[in-house]
Amino acid sequence: MSDGGSVLAVVPTLGERVDTLGAALASVRSQEGVDVRLVVVVPQDAAEAREIAAQYQAVIIDDPKRGLSAAVNAGIAAARMESYFSWIGDDDELRPGGLRALVDLIERESAVVAFGACDYMDGDNHVFAVSRAGDWATRVLAWGPDLIPQPASITRLADIRAVGPFDETLRFVMDLDMFLRLRRRGRFVSTPKTVASYRWHPDALTVANRDVSIAEAESVKRKYLPAPLRPLAPAWHLPVRLAINVVSSRLSKRARARVRVSL
Repeated sequence: MSDGGSVLAVVPTLGERVDTLGAALASVRSQEGVDVRLVVVVPQDAAEAREIAAQYQAVIIDDPKRGLSAAVNAGIAAARMESYFSWIGDDDELRPGGLRALVDLIERESAVVAFGACDYMDGDNHVFAVSRAGDWATRVLAWGPDLIPQPASITRLADIRAVGPFDETLRFVMDLDMFLRLRRRGRFVSTPKTVASYRWHPDALTVANRDVSIAEAESVKRKYLPAPLRPLAPAWHLPVRLAINVVSSRLSKRARARVRVSL
């Protein structure tokens, strides 16, 4: 395949999830029908994670140690002639054929971003829910929750370069900020096909962190609203905040229930 359809796949890791890193990298390496440049951003002292990355013939980049956004930016800086960009966490996975499906979609529709459905899986790789918001995710992006599953999306690298790197001042919603900038560049398109899996950790997000994440998202969304609408933003922030907390709680309960059943 020519570079016209190739994908830069970045996997940032702190080297702490070596039990899932191999599966994440294997899911990228096993993608068929598309050329993939696999880049792993990892701290210099994470020896085991670097060994795993080498086993999967990944390009290894030192973590700049300025947070997740900086790590993803470091991965993007390692691009060559790839046309598209994808990144997944070190415990997420791509589904077979996922990247090919997204590349076909983004090229057919001449879009800026393409995304698909995303499984939610627990620590035992059991799927307990599916994120399949489709085009509705794009419609509510500016004011509602971010329903675009990052592991299940690809973006044109040219458009990322045009809007600038991920914002390194953001801790939780760097993807939302990037998507809102990219919306000004062109269309977002979706497919109901499941193209990735996101591992849900029911105990990873404390209530405090969730509140901080929601507050950060509200600040970002307000920034991209037209000036006359910004004073009205609190009117819909409260119901969105409530909806996010309800959905997150339900997902955590499902994940915990799966754990109890497997014991």
